[in-house]
This record gives sequence, C-alpha cells and structure tokens, in this order.
Amino acid sequence: MADISIRVARPADLPRLAQLRAALWPESSAEEHARELSILLSTTASSSLPLIHLVAETPDLGIVGFLEAGLRSHADGCDPAHPVGYIEGWYVDEGRRGQGIGRQLIAAAEAWARSHGCTEMASDALIDNIPSQRAHEALGYQVVDRCVHFRKLL
Repeated sequence: MADISIRVARPADLPRLAQLRAALWPESSAEEHARELSILLSTTASSSLPLIHLVAETPDLGIVGFLEAGLRSHADGCDPAHPVGYIEGWYVDEGRRGQGIGRQLIAAAEAWARSHGCTEMASDALIDNIPSQRAHEALGYQVVDRCVHFRKLL
C-alpha cells in the first residue's frame, strides 16, 4: 500500500473533494458540492462549526478518499447525556478500497470527536448499502436501529 496521509481538507482540495462527494451523493452535481464546500472549507466556517472534513492523500494519486464528521446533540442508540461524533459522509475511491484507507479516516474522525468531549461515534448507511454496513461493522460499529422513511406528496 502506498503511503497514505490523513489530514484536514484545505480550500485547494475543493475540486477533488467535490468530485468525491458527487460520487457518494450523486443527487447533487460536483458543481453543487463545490459551492457548498467553498463555504464549509472557508476559515470562518471551519472555526465556528463543529464539523471536520478529512482527506486521505497519496503521494502518487492525490486525494483518494474523504470523511466528513460533525457533532450532534444526540444519535440513535447513543447516550443522550453527551454530544456524539457523527460520520456525515465517508468515501474511498472504489479502486482503493480494502487497503485500510477508510479505517485511517475513521480513526482520525474518532480522535477528533474525542478531542471534543465525545465518548461515542455514530453513523448511518442506507438499508441496501451492504458494503457500507459491512465496513462499519468491521470497524466495531454496531447496528442500533433500522428505519424506513416515508413521504407523500400533497
């Protein structure tokens, strides 16, 4: 495995990070993700929001993955007396999966959450995203709930 460094995302990472976000959340274009990231990665936003954007970078390929984590006042299955670190998004290029990159991103996010007083980290995955569920479980995450969301147009 090539050397991987995990670091906090910088504004210069915006184009690549927007591409990776679009791969994870294709309902928005890379351009839409870039607009959101330009705000989130600005120095004023990053210093005031309990949110971190981490990237996994290799010397030869550049950024190959990311993880966005935040703090939530509560999460299903967690102690409501304490804030919870929450994995908002986690993605590694398909060709780089299974090499420990996701594990390193998770470890960095968990350390960040601990530094903010959290004793638990939570996440979610779509009910049909079995690879994500297996990845979470391989890293020690336990299923605490299953939910189907409904809507009706009025």
